[in-house]
Amino acid sequence: MQELYKEQLQLFLNRIKQRSQNFIGYPASVDYDYKELFPFLDYSLNNVGDPFVESNCDMDSKKFEREVLNFFADQFHAPKNNWWGYVTNGGSEGNLYALYLARELYPNGMVYYSESTHYSVQKNIHLLNMDSIVIRTDYKGEMDYDDLKEMIQLQRHRPVIILANIGTTMTEAKDNVPLIKDILKRLAIKSSYIHCDAALAGTYLSLLGQGSFDFSYGADSIAISGHKFIGSPIPCGVVLVKKSYKDRIGRSIPYIGTLDTTISGSRNGITPLFLWYTIQKLGRQGLLERAENCLTVADYALQLLEEAGINAWRNENALTVVFPQPNEHICKKWQLASENEMSHLICMPGVTKSHIDAFVNDLVQQQDEKCPDLESQLN
Repeated sequence: MQELYKEQLQLFLNRIKQRSQNFIGYPASVDYDYKELFPFLDYSLNNVGDPFVESNCDMDSKKFEREVLNFFADQFHAPKNNWWGYVTNGGSEGNLYALYLARELYPNGMVYYSESTHYSVQKNIHLLNMDSIVIRTDYKGEMDYDDLKEMIQLQRHRPVIILANIGTTMTEAKDNVPLIKDILKRLAIKSSYIHCDAALAGTYLSLLGQGSFDFSYGADSIAISGHKFIGSPIPCGVVLVKKSYKDRIGRSIPYIGTLDTTISGSRNGITPLFLWYTIQKLGRQGLLERAENCLTVADYALQLLEEAGINAWRNENALTVVFPQPNEHICKKWQLASENEMSHLICMPGVTKSHIDAFVNDLVQQQDEKCPDLESQLN
């Protein structure tokens, strides 16, 4: 009986190894190697409080966290001497923090977000008890700017809080921040806040020089996921905001000797180390090549699907390829995300042309063969 737990763990490990070979439907990198960081798992690293203020608890990785934040502040052209951020548990927490900040700035603000926005945003708005209006999107998932303009006009007496998507969940559509700024200007809106949910696309778009959503284009805050393009075995993210806004909500906590400026008190100290390690190991050039390789695989996937007679498409500079939802067996085997009879694959780092070949081959055969039970293949 004492050895049973080892057998259970081995069975689970074998299953995860096998399933990781068919992981193309969700945005997480699977090509990282953090063996050099394993010794740090023997210690409890707790980045409690503000990453820019040291704590009485000295078992932290705040030095590495600050370097990660500096990297992204540079990538997103954050205003010099007027930015702040921290490593979060993921993009959803980054969105929650930005909305919390916007609410504190504009208690009477109205939140506008598109119907293609990640489900966490609606939950965050509910948690914060904020008023909101959902904006229509086009068929590719981008915000309908005429609808946005009309809705803002109806509520123009209230401050405007906009959540712009830089890579929607299903189609990786990007909302146009410069156009949103222009609408606000033409409507003479004096009080506004724009947050960019760039969980998937933000990192690689900035590397490719396609960051027309960053602070220099009018963003007041940006959130990205760290476990997606960079890669991490533990979900994580980064949120960056204007420091002048953040300073309004921080408060000193004497017993930890630092400022309470984040959503959670204790924060993960190992994920900043993961992000720092990859940034240092690959450098900007290596990360750029990583992004370019992902786009090459996405080009290949779209071409192969079209050649197979499958009605596939993708948004500009997207790693996501969209196509009609296949049968249940293929969706389970390849772990595809599906909605409204539409599925997608995402060419994250670790997804290769060989994966695409095998997947498209399954699609081609789906109508000609009776698919076996997936569980019987995995056990």
